[in-house]
Amino acid sequence: MELLKGKVALVTGGTRGIGFAVVKCYLENGASVALCGSKKESVDKAIAELKEINPDFPVIGLYPDLKNPAEVEKAVAETKEKFGRFDIMVNNAGISARDSLYDYKPEDFVNIMNLNVTAVFNCSQAAAKVMKEQGGGVILNTSSMVSLYGQPSGVGYPASKYAVNGITKSLARELGKDNIRVNAILPGVTRTDMVAALPKEVVDRIVAPIPLGRVCEPEEVANAFLFLASDLASYITGALLSVDGAART
Repeated sequence: MELLKGKVALVTGGTRGIGFAVVKCYLENGASVALCGSKKESVDKAIAELKEINPDFPVIGLYPDLKNPAEVEKAVAETKEKFGRFDIMVNNAGISARDSLYDYKPEDFVNIMNLNVTAVFNCSQAAAKVMKEQGGGVILNTSSMVSLYGQPSGVGYPASKYAVNGITKSLARELGKDNIRVNAILPGVTRTDMVAALPKEVVDRIVAPIPLGRVCEPEEVANAFLFLASDLASYITGALLSVDGAART
């Protein structure tokens, strides 16, 4: 059963990790996808990997500056022009940091807020305008479990993801009348490139307090994005869905 058959999605931060898993999952479930990344080289590489899996996947690559509203609007327009409609906006692009407050550079804090928050606003605004015209759609945001519990250093990251939660809740209330659902997924420790590169003893220490006893796989997070984008979640909006194995760190 293809849960997204005939749907069109744009996924930011889609070249690797959770974003790439979401793109692959959406394609396998019948969607057409515009995959966005920060650089042409990484976007082309991701597209090539997907085409190796299935040469017929309906996927295109884009690399707009998400902090630039005009470039975001152009990417949304290109996606609709290519595939004929625009149904799902996945705001997944983001950066993290672990700097101590005492060493945190103000410009680094501004940078993380720009990509993790301002870009979500830009993409949501551009997507909502198109979705309203066609009668509805879905906006999904990648937050994090640290938006709820904080982290011992790198305050900009949990602060930005807390803001994403606020955007999600507020837009769900504002856009419901236009049949646009807005939800967020809050991943826990996930096997991204960064986690995969950690020594086993470090991973074991991270896993120890997680009741399920392991890190999350990107595909498991992608399944949450699939559910919330599909008609199975037709009455779910404003939700913050944790996919963290009940971790509390």
